[in-house]
Amino acid sequence: MFFVKTIVNAMKLKDLYEQILLKRSFLCVGLDTDRERLPAHLLNSDEPLFTFNKAVIDATVAHTIAYKPNLAFYEAEGSSGWLQLEKTVAYIRQHYPKIFIIADAKRGDIGNTSKLYAEAFFKKMNVDAVTLSPYMGRDTVDPFLQYEEKWAVLLALTSNPSANDFELTEEAGAGRKLYEKVIATSMQWGNIDNLMYVVGATQVSQLESIRKIIPDHFLLIPGIGEQGGSLEEVAKYGMNKHCGLLVNSSRAIIFADTGERFAKAAGQKAQELQQQMAQLLRDMSDERHDMRI
Repeated sequence: MFFVKTIVNAMKLKDLYEQILLKRSFLCVGLDTDRERLPAHLLNSDEPLFTFNKAVIDATVAHTIAYKPNLAFYEAEGSSGWLQLEKTVAYIRQHYPKIFIIADAKRGDIGNTSKLYAEAFFKKMNVDAVTLSPYMGRDTVDPFLQYEEKWAVLLALTSNPSANDFELTEEAGAGRKLYEKVIATSMQWGNIDNLMYVVGATQVSQLESIRKIIPDHFLLIPGIGEQGGSLEEVAKYGMNKHCGLLVNSSRAIIFADTGERFAKAAGQKAQELQQQMAQLLRDMSDERHDMRI
């Protein structure tokens, strides 16, 4: 049986901002650890997902402030996958305690179900944040907001083509889109220290209007890399005085090489993105005197 000493983690907006300043980075590395893309030499190990993650984390941690494991890739492996996810989180907690960890679970339910999801991720696994679908309303999110210095990351505007089916539809008579109503309503449930929003990098044309609704909240931006999002455009329209961005890259980093040098390649790719982010932070600091870069 796997045991680990619990290291309680707590992180507010100011703590995230301090890490951004320290590392000159707002990079989040997505641990979308797909067994079918793992290097062949790892497939015979007892814990290939954890072995892969551990090497990637060690190689990239100097350049990132957050990791985001996507639960689907672990749940697909059954109980073994869940255990490897727990070991991944525990490894980060033990060796890199200032790293922010987001469970990309996309949960969204009510009552005791939501309460138990919050307990599973915040008390048992001890991640910092969980992605949630807010479309069933406030009672799907409230249980997660009861944990001090933990975060609910709400899906606001996603990058998938079918976002047009609901998120971008106009609210009759209101002159706003559904995702704008979701943001404007849900921002009343919490505050800038416990609510973030997911906005896909390929939806950059909407970032300016989103910032008018939530100027001070952090945004989790997926879609950089293989999905084609522009880091420069995201920074231009999404950055605020606290940076306010966690930009996620998954496959472009962790599968930069699928051979025995996979970890080194991941580190190099993460460093490239960090260097671009450092320059964007400097540029923004020059333009905006309220940023301490």
